[in-house]
Amino acid sequence: MGEFLSGHWLDILTTILGLIYIWLEYRASIALWVVGIIMPALDIYLYWSHGLYGDAGMAVYYTLAAVYGFYIWKFKKTRRLKQSLPIIHLPRRKYLPVLLFFLLAWGATYFILVEWTNSTVPLLDSFTNALSFVGLWALARKYLEQWLFWIVVDAVCCFLYIQKGIPFKAGLYGLYVLIAIAGYYKWKQMLKVTKYD
Repeated sequence: MGEFLSGHWLDILTTILGLIYIWLEYRASIALWVVGIIMPALDIYLYWSHGLYGDAGMAVYYTLAAVYGFYIWKFKKTRRLKQSLPIIHLPRRKYLPVLLFFLLAWGATYFILVEWTNSTVPLLDSFTNALSFVGLWALARKYLEQWLFWIVVDAVCCFLYIQKGIPFKAGLYGLYVLIAIAGYYKWKQMLKVTKYD
């Protein structure tokens, strides 16, 4: 047992941080961004050591994006109301640009993984990375639909982490799917219908 725990300590630690992160996200607490800086910084090594190079690169992005998310949530005010950014729907005019960005990011990440790494799961690894770019951006803007992106990402990551022998992270991401579904309905209740262009 001790050998198993010592071999998976980083997996366990980042899983605990992940639980704290999702709880804070569910509550729409700005503190999620502090955990969102620490956890992915540790994940960089965890993923790299298991051959998930796309996820390791994504963890670098998550760390930087958490700084951006904290800034937006803390200092960004709506133009008209001079109050904190509200939870809103993703504007329809952004659907096509978001889809195009996702497809471009998926293709670029796939190319990088195939050409410059020995990844054994480049298609799914690049898919979750590209959709995570979109999901984190949508979270920073407090779009309700960010939860839908995370449901898909978390389900695919759960499968990948089982396949790659990262059991605690796999369990965490399985739990994330359920929490993301609950989070969607929680944020939907908190939603403020505001025109925000």
